[in-house]
Amino acid sequence: MDTPSSDASEISGIDTVEAARLFATAAHGAIGQRRKYLDTPYIEHPAAVAALVSRHCPGEPAMVAAAWLHDVLEDTQVTAQTLGDNFGEEVTALVLALSDLEGPEVGNRAVRKRLALERLAQAGARAQTIKYADLIHNTGSIVEHDPGFARLYLKEKRALLEAMTEGEVGLRRLAWEVLEQAEACLRQRRQQGESPTGR
Repeated sequence: MDTPSSDASEISGIDTVEAARLFATAAHGAIGQRRKYLDTPYIEHPAAVAALVSRHCPGEPAMVAAAWLHDVLEDTQVTAQTLGDNFGEEVTALVLALSDLEGPEVGNRAVRKRLALERLAQAGARAQTIKYADLIHNTGSIVEHDPGFARLYLKEKRALLEAMTEGEVGLRRLAWEVLEQAEACLRQRRQQGESPTGR
């Protein structure tokens, strides 16, 4: 795919983070992508991930840029070549580490998630830190709106957090807290559903 209709990457003097914000907004907007369950513009998710990374990792513009861009390869028609041409090797390598690009031809969801876990376990501290933020922001809406799927999602998230041990300590701790709160919420819902008053 050509660079999205926004010419953010071509504006000389603009910093990397702002260029990434504009690029991601254009890429997700070009396909009309919306957030599942909430039906809000998808860019809200990268924005929240980038905000978490910026807060916990000040002075790391490549990480914040990659947080803005972390879903463009997976979800839009942007290619790694286009990303590299616009943002360079450092940011592109982070986005590639965060992207589940394997299709159904490699196997079912369990197989694809195992491959993703193996990749992220070796991805290094910076990519793992961005993934912590991604997991944190996704968890709330999934648990609230799709508790059935949330049981599987939280199991997969726990496996990821157990494997990703190198990222920023504060954000990793927060990811574990969010996970444990979500698991407790699901247990409570299940217990209420099983009790006579919950039927």
